Amino acid sequence: MGSPGPAGPVMNREEVDRTLARLGAEWEAIESSLYSLQDHAGRRLLEGAELNGTTRHRWATAEHTISLLWTQFETYGRALTAARAIRGRRRWPNREELLELTALLRGEGLTVGAGAASSGRLAEQVSLDRLVERMNTGYARALDVVAAADSVWSALPARIDLLAAELRRVHSLAGSVGVRAGEHPAGDELEQITDELVALRREVVTDPLDFWLPTQGSSTPGSGRPDTGRYDRAARALEDVRREVDAVLAVRQDADERLHGVRDTLSRADRTLAEARTARGEVLAKIAAFEVPAVSGPSTVLHEELATAAEYRRAGRWHRLSPLLDGLEDRAEEELYRARAALSDVTAPLAVRAELRGRLDAYQAKVSQLGLEEEPMLIEPYDAARRMLWSAPCDLRAAEAAVTRFQRAAAEAVAASSGAGTAAGEAGR
Repeated sequence: MGSPGPAGPVMNREEVDRTLARLGAEWEAIESSLYSLQDHAGRRLLEGAELNGTTRHRWATAEHTISLLWTQFETYGRALTAARAIRGRRRWPNREELLELTALLRGEGLTVGAGAASSGRLAEQVSLDRLVERMNTGYARALDVVAAADSVWSALPARIDLLAAELRRVHSLAGSVGVRAGEHPAGDELEQITDELVALRREVVTDPLDFWLPTQGSSTPGSGRPDTGRYDRAARALEDVRREVDAVLAVRQDADERLHGVRDTLSRADRTLAEARTARGEVLAKIAAFEVPAVSGPSTVLHEELATAAEYRRAGRWHRLSPLLDGLEDRAEEELYRARAALSDVTAPLAVRAELRGRLDAYQAKVSQLGLEEEPMLIEPYDAARRMLWSAPCDLRAAEAAVTRFQRAAAEAVAASSGAGTAAGEAGR
């Protein structure tokens, strides 16, 4: 302890007693905080850990600060003990004792190690109040390092270990369905996730402060949260792989049923195409002067892929069967749709002929109801249209023109019959 510095007006007995009580309470609070820091789980872990990077640098500074805090605390305690001893000499201290107490309690008479901004000095003189401020500042900085490291170590390694356990489970399932590195993209992804989790855990253990996000604007020691960005990305990647492996597992369970469905769909498509080819021959024989589209044969590519899928099923190569079967189901449905469209296209002329026959019969029935079927103006167009529609090959364009001519003639006959009936009725009245 050096010589007392200027301390201002001499304190009276009441001021001395109040100051001693306050400094005593502060001493107890500082002691409690330092012992709490000494026993902090984060500090014990930092002391025994092999550290790297940011944590290694900050812990070296914090460790020096903690050592300095204890030294400052001892200096503070000695000064407080000395002041209490002077005050305890008598109930009513004399002026010399009050001068000494004023210098001790308010003066800058404590010699402590110089701070970082002390321009090269090894020691400096401070007051008790200033020493308390320094200890509070140093304690907050040291606690920030200890609490941040403890928070990261408490949160991330355990979560990484749980994710690694899930990774091993997915890896085992993937291997059971042939999803392996070098053979399937999901297998390569599993290897990458494995490497990332190993590296992430190593970095979290050796440099926890590199994974700490402090709360901006907060002065509370240890205020912030662990940075889980890399962990979250690895978890999402593993979830994507898990869904893909689950899809492959589902293929293994439903493979027989789905293969049967594809085989049935292609069979129906083949039968429909065969029916369309037969119908096309019939149309070409029965219909003249009409464009009939050609009908292709069954898709050899789809049948080859179906055979490949069946082979994958027999060999248990589920990871290859899964994407192949997904595509096969869609293309088989498209093939069936194409076959039905082809049948509809080639049978369109027969539908047109059937529609013309229906129109002709409908108008003939109408004129028969009116007793006009023997009208000379209707017999010839009706016979001509019927002859065209019931002969082979049928010229649809000519037959449609003949049916239209009969319709017109029938309409004229009906109109003439109605007019004659009206005239006869008026003459009878």
